[in-house]
Amino acid sequence: QVQLVESGGGLVQPGGSLRLSCAASASISSIYLMGWYRQAPGKQRELVARITNGGTNYADSVKGRFTISRDNAKNTLDLQMNSLKPEDTAVYYCNAQKGLMTYWGQGTQVVVSS
Repeated sequence: QVQLVESGGGLVQPGGSLRLSCAASASISSIYLMGWYRQAPGKQRELVARITNGGTNYADSVKGRFTISRDNAKNTLDLQMNSLKPEDTAVYYCNAQKGLMTYWGQGTQVVVSS
């Protein structure tokens, strides 16, 4: 069992930056795949970025603006978000896939607005 707790969301102006963090209750060194997803009002949850112990990949809409990283020693997963746009407004969720189990955090709200 892994509990995931996100933090770092908030209100930011267009063009601004935020850093989201996800703290895991157990070691993530054995978790091959972790990621960030988001869900905007009235839309389906979508993948933002994911990371393994060997690489990363990003949704086209965030490439070049967002950076995902993990710290296996601290059991954390981060998402650095730069050049934020109003369309990035959503609840952001941390995800971990360990074996056949999928774990989700409770989400953190990001609002990009002037």
